[in-house]
Amino acid sequence: MVDRRRMGHIGDVSVSAYCRFFKHRFLCCMLVLLVYLLGSDVCAQPVRPAAQESYRPPKLIVGLVVDQMRWDYLYRYYDRYGEDGFKRMIRKGFSFENAYINYLPSSTGVGHASIFTGSVPSIHGIAGNNWIDRYTGRKWYCTEDTAEQTVGSTSTAGRMSPRNLLVSTITDELRIASNFQSKVVGISLKDRGAILPAGHTGTAAFWWDNKARGFITSTYYMEQLPDWVEQFNNMNYDQTLLAEGWETLYPLDTYINSTADDAPWEGPIAGKSPAIFPYERVNIRQSPFGNTLTLRFAEEAVDGYGLGQNKATDFLTLNLASTDYVGHATGPNSIETEDTYLRLDRDLASFFAFLDEEIGSENYLVFLTADHGGAHSLGYMEKYNLPTGIWDTDLVKRLNEVLLKETGVNQLVNPDLDVAINYQINYDRDKIKQHALDVDTINKTSVNFLQRQPGIMYAVDVTRIGTAPIPRRIKEMIINGYNYKRSGTVQIIPEPGWMPEYSRQGTTHGGWNPYDTHIPLLFMGWDISHGRSSEMVYITDIAPTLATLLRIQAPNGSIGSPLKAITRMVNN
Repeated sequence: MVDRRRMGHIGDVSVSAYCRFFKHRFLCCMLVLLVYLLGSDVCAQPVRPAAQESYRPPKLIVGLVVDQMRWDYLYRYYDRYGEDGFKRMIRKGFSFENAYINYLPSSTGVGHASIFTGSVPSIHGIAGNNWIDRYTGRKWYCTEDTAEQTVGSTSTAGRMSPRNLLVSTITDELRIASNFQSKVVGISLKDRGAILPAGHTGTAAFWWDNKARGFITSTYYMEQLPDWVEQFNNMNYDQTLLAEGWETLYPLDTYINSTADDAPWEGPIAGKSPAIFPYERVNIRQSPFGNTLTLRFAEEAVDGYGLGQNKATDFLTLNLASTDYVGHATGPNSIETEDTYLRLDRDLASFFAFLDEEIGSENYLVFLTADHGGAHSLGYMEKYNLPTGIWDTDLVKRLNEVLLKETGVNQLVNPDLDVAINYQINYDRDKIKQHALDVDTINKTSVNFLQRQPGIMYAVDVTRIGTAPIPRRIKEMIINGYNYKRSGTVQIIPEPGWMPEYSRQGTTHGGWNPYDTHIPLLFMGWDISHGRSSEMVYITDIAPTLATLLRIQAPNGSIGSPLKAITRMVNN
């Protein structure tokens, strides 16, 4: 007999409860369907993404490349810096503490090309400050251009252009993206430090000419200097800066981060030997005042071109070269180097204050990095029992003697060429062809000889690098730096701390070692939040990061990666 009291239930659940369940389920399904339709192309309207609506590009980008600045200078002199220069960038900007160069050689021309292209010598073609053309045997300078003439001087210092650069730069891509409404200006005491960053399409590039005692340019950019440049040159500001010589900012005995002022491993400054303070006579390059001059000229360029005052983003590139000239002469542990950075810190503070007033601190983005670092001086390392020595004494002469015995041909390596150029061996290709010599045999003979020499850690036949028993990181740097048309076929890797003959005093650079390749990398201003990262990043990441921040195409040879630590936080 059926219990009628249980007819309204199924199990322990009432029929009415089931009805409510299915009613709610039906309503939920309808709601999901409605949401889907509203989000689909069926109902969608052409609405710009909220991120795009809020995107506000910077009015001006300033790229600061401090020549020969080792990363540790940020902290070695930190307590002596003021609040508004380097410290401002560290405390208010974002610092990548482990930024490295990822190619060889680590030199000025290569560094500037790599920063602004996001690429490496193998691709962008700037294989060194100088290189030997494989087909002609001719030595080329990285920005040399015999088709152009000097503008602003009677010297030949303006016969330059970016034509040896084989790819586009971030500054080129900015110009293209804005339909050439963006203005790009490159400035340096060095031609290569101004030309390569400004790219192929730059509005202008200016560099210092000793003969004219003023900033000059090339017919690649213009036929005559702008009026504001002529007026600046006529001020003879360099002479004003040099009038009282060079004394330290602070009492000499307070420079405890440096060695004694009369260290024997320091080379002369402005011909004065030994290199000791005060200097009654200095030149603009080999003194901290070259940086002051460069930044003061940059302020005139901002006004002269109206940079940061346009609808399109403008780009100002600055190479601060006096740090390199002073570093080469006296080394990284000298009072001269410390004083140069303390003065640069003041100059940067003044320059940032100028930009704050002219552009607005929230309207410009500045990044600071370096093209390379520098090794400790030979004598400094000897004093403190660090491994060191000279690795290339009579090296070409002795190598030619070995190759003569092997091939019967004399001077296969040009004795007039410094083997320390890019730390590579370049052969006389005409002699190899004339005598039908086997290149593989020549390379093998050279490698066997070189690897037995004091101070040489590796000698590598680059055409056989896949089987070379060397660490992966160094192997990658060699490959990245090898340009078939512009590089030697045997790469020399000196032992850490070993120096070429020409740098018995002061210092040099060019190697894979952290002292040459660990560089500062800081971003500040615009939408950059404060932070710090210890992740390993590379010099080739700078250009694609800027491209991501600007929402434009990366340079056409770029192999770097955007730095997510700052790109993911901007305009989200």
